[in-house]
Amino acid sequence: MLILKLQASFCFFPARSLDKLYNFADCSGLHLIFALNALRRNPNNSWNSSSALSLLKYSASKKYNISWELGNEPNNYRTMHGRAVNGSQLGKDYIQLKSLLQPIRIYSRASLYGPNIGRPRKNVIALLDGFMKVAGSTVDAVTWQHCYIDGRVVKVMDFLKTRLLDTLSDQIRKIQKVVNTYTPGKKIWLEGVVTTSAGGTNNLSDSYAAGFLWLNTLGMLANQGIDVVIRHSFFDHGYNHLVDQNFNPLPDYWLSLLYKRLIGPKVLAVHVAGLQRKPRPGRVIRDKLRIYAHCTNHHNHNYVRGSITLFIINLHRSRKKIKLAGTLRDKLVHQYLLQPYGQEGLKSKSVQLNGQPLVMVDDGTLPELKPRPLRPGRTLVIPPVTMGFYVVKNVNALACRYR
Repeated sequence: MLILKLQASFCFFPARSLDKLYNFADCSGLHLIFALNALRRNPNNSWNSSSALSLLKYSASKKYNISWELGNEPNNYRTMHGRAVNGSQLGKDYIQLKSLLQPIRIYSRASLYGPNIGRPRKNVIALLDGFMKVAGSTVDAVTWQHCYIDGRVVKVMDFLKTRLLDTLSDQIRKIQKVVNTYTPGKKIWLEGVVTTSAGGTNNLSDSYAAGFLWLNTLGMLANQGIDVVIRHSFFDHGYNHLVDQNFNPLPDYWLSLLYKRLIGPKVLAVHVAGLQRKPRPGRVIRDKLRIYAHCTNHHNHNYVRGSITLFIINLHRSRKKIKLAGTLRDKLVHQYLLQPYGQEGLKSKSVQLNGQPLVMVDDGTLPELKPRPLRPGRTLVIPPVTMGFYVVKNVNALACRYR
């Protein structure tokens, strides 16, 4: 499912704007999640839902298929707006929103997501705990946001630091611990991910270098059972977007496109001889060569069911060689190697696929994403500081033959 999320942090949202937004989402094959304004409060600090109810009734009259959320990063309300809302109160607000949706026929079974907390520090975990205790069963998925680094101080080499890439894994464990305490098995979504804070950093958040964090995020989330991630943002706001002001695709767009075309939802275990090292007390293993494996997307008609796709991140300053073993050894491999294009290097906003620059054919036509065939048995050579996808064809992997 492709998702478009709108955050309504203002008091009034014009009907005409909602019409335009919904029509855009509908025409684009996107599902709209509308985040209602949670900052309208009554004197007792409960949520004032009057304007939200008007919007719900209007969107229902238009038969708009929308999912809902309430607020954004409630842990920051005191800092940003001078008014705090604790987890228990936020949970009650969500129950109130659910009660507004149920009598409206089109929204009686609409999905509800939240609480969309920020980085899970101690106070944020306390907020999530209070929310889950009151309203954990009310939401269809628990949501949070992740920001990797302060955008005011970031440097290009920061994107290559394994310690930074691994911060996400620790956050996932913290969120899962609280959620599973109250609602075991409840879905968890990463509903907002940005490389740098404050809207991103020009010439960095929109560059090739940022792709290392983005691709590693996708691999790490899938490995830990989180199957939905929402990107901040597609266009216009800040510098974390996927296309520039002229709608030309930026590096993360091409990375996302390849991921959607080649990667299926089923995650496979990877063992790399010589890479896995035994941890020692007080030492954390942080690998600069990261290999993820999935069943190939069964919607991609270029590959038969049973094929496997690897995506590999090489953060080393030297090339790395990988030799496929076992049933993978004698199979044809299609390489999709993404490298920066132009003089800017890692700061480039253009990429090349297998040595060919990726540009739109025209305003509405994507270029053909041609793989480079590698003969069976050939060693995979991963250039320094690059990333790529490798489809191992016709493996007939049992785990990948069926949905």
